[in-house]
Amino acid sequence: MSVANKNLKYLRKLRGWTQDEFATKLNIKRSLLGAYEEERAEPRIDVLEVICDMFKLTLDELLRKDLSVESNSDNYLAKRRALKLAPVITHIPFVPVKAAAGYLAGYADHEFVDELNTFTLPMVSGGNYRAFEILGDSMLPTPSGSVIVGEKVDELESLKNNTACILISRNDGIVYKRVQKSTKAKNKITLVSDNPTFQPYTINSDEVLEMWQAQYVISKTNVAQNWDVGQLVNIVANLQQQVDGMKKKIN
Repeated sequence: MSVANKNLKYLRKLRGWTQDEFATKLNIKRSLLGAYEEERAEPRIDVLEVICDMFKLTLDELLRKDLSVESNSDNYLAKRRALKLAPVITHIPFVPVKAAAGYLAGYADHEFVDELNTFTLPMVSGGNYRAFEILGDSMLPTPSGSVIVGEKVDELESLKNNTACILISRNDGIVYKRVQKSTKAKNKITLVSDNPTFQPYTINSDEVLEMWQAQYVISKTNVAQNWDVGQLVNIVANLQQQVDGMKKKIN
């Protein structure tokens, strides 16, 4: 087994993570992680960089030093044990509504992102996360003003259908929707609201600049969402139309 492959497996076991858990944090498939650990494939450089950030290592250390051998690296074993007891603190950049326009222009600018306020969550450790404030009723019962904490999606293929995501797109800006992939047109995705009064719509996948899979929703507990009678009538009518349409297709 190469040093990098061996180190990858060692660091996972040191944290007590399963292959599924570690693969999720690395945003890769579990089968690919298994191939790395069994030396059936060489880890990609972008995966190694994420591991370096996660464990505070350099690429040289990860590629050339056997981290499981204490004599190879002074007090590495002690440092890794300390890391196991002290979880990695992930600082989550926060994009409020008032910063949305600036984010569209500066989402790829590390200096701009570094200027955003950050916060931490006890259940978030490692990975690439970002938080966005949302406005509007399209994703009810998630109330307007909620903060959506999302994990970066690098490949659309890895996303399961109907997953709620924050999308940054050229034409629509920052939106919070459920994503449905097209089986016929690979370059199309349909964005669906949880509130059925909002109609789904389709966009080209190349319009999407960033995608963040929703992991946590933060909202005020004292905010009660009011539904007026007219809104409820529209929802029922919309659902009835959808049911009628399904019946026609079946018949």
